[in-house]
Amino acid sequence: MEAAGWLHWLGYAESGLPWAALLGRLAVAGLLGAVVGFEREFHDKPLGLRTHILVALGACGFSLLALGIVASLKESDVLRLDPTRVIQGVVGGIGFLGGGAILRGRGGIEGATTAAGIWVVGGVGLAAGFGFYDLALAVTGLAVLALLGLHRLAHRISGR
Repeated sequence: MEAAGWLHWLGYAESGLPWAALLGRLAVAGLLGAVVGFEREFHDKPLGLRTHILVALGACGFSLLALGIVASLKESDVLRLDPTRVIQGVVGGIGFLGGGAILRGRGGIEGATTAAGIWVVGGVGLAAGFGFYDLALAVTGLAVLALLGLHRLAHRISGR
């Protein structure tokens, strides 16, 4: 039985995407968020694997919601919707979360890389939610390269 059939009595709104596509986009976002989160978890950073997965899933969910709202409108509905405005809200919310990860102590700033990772994973989730898998994968690959490869290079340069 299709989801709309048994959820109709709840006022279920059809998203415009098949369940497999919804779950696929969420899975891609979660897995790519886990890739970046694993590196943070491995280095024992405050926001690790679970946080990165949740941020990617949340961002993906918001983009799917925006697409669903647009799909549920009829041509006769007089509304001006811009589904990309959801990006503004997600970026602002992630900025707040990332700001909490940045701490000042021991004569310097700590957590900026973790905050940047959360921001990147939010973008990955949005890209996956809107169906831009190639972009989500490319951003994840470059983020992991920056976190792993440039971490070693920075330590060599600084002599640590």
